[in-house]
Amino acid sequence: MLKKNKLVVGTHNKGKFRELCYLLPKNLKKISPLDLKIKAPKETSKTFKGNSILKAKYFFKRTRLACISDDSGLEVVALKNKPGIYSARWAKKLGSFNFAMKRILNLLKTKKNRNAYFVCSLTLINEKGKILNSTYRLQGKISHKILGKNGFGYDSIFIPKGYKKTFGQTTKKKKMRMDHRFYAFKKLRKYPNIF
Repeated sequence: MLKKNKLVVGTHNKGKFRELCYLLPKNLKKISPLDLKIKAPKETSKTFKGNSILKAKYFFKRTRLACISDDSGLEVVALKNKPGIYSARWAKKLGSFNFAMKRILNLLKTKKNRNAYFVCSLTLINEKGKILNSTYRLQGKISHKILGKNGFGYDSIFIPKGYKKTFGQTTKKKKMRMDHRFYAFKKLRKYPNIF
């Protein structure tokens, strides 16, 4: 249980912050690192789990408050699971997520396999420093063009398995109940008495 009823949501990404706040219990006070003027750490791990734990530890060390952090990204099978952990860095290097999505669509023009995964690794650290982690890989495929303006990141080119629309075409409320972050959080909630 979180004694102080406060939780640092360890991300500088406003879209992730909104989604995590939506999933978290309403009685918790959610604090953004941006409000505390804490810079983002360098993501030096080679895995989603490693970076998720790294970020949670970083924000916990600086605030001494319970913290939840997420590392997530898009793995495109035909591109050898790229951009993967470099999903945000691809977008930054290319100028925006829109350019990054166009880059992926261009690279897939000659590929038959459009399978992809949205991966999310969530780490929660309580006030005592106990670490809990869960990771979920959501299966889907890449659309043939950018579709929809909802969501953020690569949402407008990812069609989850069993659906015909991209996350970018899905309402925010529906998307937040079916995406990789939702399922990673659902797994995390299976740990007893975490909130």
